[in-house]
Amino acid sequence: MENTENKELIGIVTDEAADLPQDLIERHQIGIVPLNVYWPEVESIPGENIFQKIREIEKRGIKAFAKTSQPSPKDFLDIFKKQLEKFEKVICLTITAKHSGTYNSGYQAKRFLGKEGERVFVVDSLNATCSQGLVVLKVVDLIKKKLKVEEILKELEKFLPEVHLAAFLSDPKWLEASGRISSTIANLMRKMQNIGIRPLIGLKKGKITTIGLRTKTKDVPTALFRELEMKSRDLRKEGKKIRLAIAHGDNLEMAGKLKEMIERELRNIEIAFVNLIDDVLGVIAGPDALVLAWAPAD
Repeated sequence: MENTENKELIGIVTDEAADLPQDLIERHQIGIVPLNVYWPEVESIPGENIFQKIREIEKRGIKAFAKTSQPSPKDFLDIFKKQLEKFEKVICLTITAKHSGTYNSGYQAKRFLGKEGERVFVVDSLNATCSQGLVVLKVVDLIKKKLKVEEILKELEKFLPEVHLAAFLSDPKWLEASGRISSTIANLMRKMQNIGIRPLIGLKKGKITTIGLRTKTKDVPTALFRELEMKSRDLRKEGKKIRLAIAHGDNLEMAGKLKEMIERELRNIEIAFVNLIDDVLGVIAGPDALVLAWAPAD
C-alpha cells in the first residue's frame, strides 16, 4: 500500500491553453500538459514567441500555416504520475472538449493508470485561454478551503456558468487559415472592422463562437472595458468581488491599457494575471488579439 502520510491532499493538472503565468504555476504546484503545434516553416524564424514569428513570416511573404493537435494520453500520463507522487488526489482541468480532444486524452490516461486512476478526476473546463485559467484558480481556492474532491466538483458545476470570456481579433486571417471560418466570412469581417464594427468572440456552453457585433471598436481595450462594465454590472451592484484575467497576442500596450482602465474605473476587482495567449490558440487568434475573462471571486 502506498504511503500518503507526507502527501498534500489535492493537486491540479491543466493544459497550456489555460494561459497561466509561470509564477502561478509554480506557486500552486500545477502540472501543465503541453499542447502541440506543428509548423516547421517558423522554426528558423526569429522571434521570442509565436506572434513575433507570425509577424516576421508575414513580412517575408511566407505562405504557411500551423497545424495543431491534442496532447497524447502519454503526455497526460507523465504529468499524472508526477502529481500523484506529491498529492493524494489530482483534479485535471482541460480545454473545452467542444474544440479539442484534449479531455479524451486525459480520460484515457486516467484509465491507463488502472487502480491509481481512481485518484485522478478529469474535468472538461468548458473554457479556453484565460477563462480556463480562472477555472483553475477557482479550484485552487476550493482546495485551500479544505473541500473534498466531490465537494469541489459540485462547486465547479455551479461556477462554470458564471465564467465569462470576451475577445476581439485583429485580423481573421488566422482563423480563416485554420478552417474555422470561410474566406467569405473573413472578408466580411475585415470590411466591418474598417468601419469600427467587430464580431465579439465569446463562449456558449463550451463553444467558442461569435456572441454579437460591437460598434466603435477601433480602440479594442476600450471596447472590451465597456463589455466588462456592462456584463458585470449586476455582480458589482450586489457588491461581489470579481476576479479577471487578460490574455493577448503579443501586444502588452493594449493589454496594459485595458488593465489600467479596469483598475482606475472599477472597484472590488482582482486582476489575477496578464499573459500571452498560448501557441495553439495563438496560431488561430493571431497577433494583437485581446482576450478578457471574468468570474465572481467569492
